[in-house]
Amino acid sequence: MTSKITGNMLSRMVRASFFDKHLFEEVESDRSATTQALLVVVIVALSTGIASLAKTGLFGLLVGIFAAIIGWVIWAYIVYLIGTKLLGTSDTHADWGQLARTIGFAQSPGIFRALGILPAVGDTIFVVASLWMLITTVIAVRQALDYTSTLRAIGVVLLGFIPYVIFMTLLLTILGQAE
Repeated sequence: MTSKITGNMLSRMVRASFFDKHLFEEVESDRSATTQALLVVVIVALSTGIASLAKTGLFGLLVGIFAAIIGWVIWAYIVYLIGTKLLGTSDTHADWGQLARTIGFAQSPGIFRALGILPAVGDTIFVVASLWMLITTVIAVRQALDYTSTLRAIGVVLLGFIPYVIFMTLLLTILGQAE
């Protein structure tokens, strides 16, 4: 049974990475996918940590995983508030869990951040993976909030990004990992 769950999660990660809007609808309505979304966040945090292990060390890796989980929870809440209260439409029906699941899976391309450790091309790969995650997040938000406008989803992501970055900077400063 475990391999079936793992296989399902990996399949979902691939589908999310290929911008499959149906995947985001699927995980939005599947309450049991919250644990999978959390695992995606942890895997991506590990991948990100691998790329910066030489700079941050093992403690930095552990702090990064903790910060990624807290950041995911906060990010989903910020997007929920902006997307349903500030920029919601009459068709917008979502709860925090739906956004947490879709945003969690939207981080799937971040697994490639581990390649950021490669000399010469690592920084480029890291940036590309980050931009890829941004695009999947816009698609996830659009689907979770039942928007018909991608522009509205972009607005939610951009508006939400500002308080998210402030929060994460404060958190990492408190934890001693901000540069």
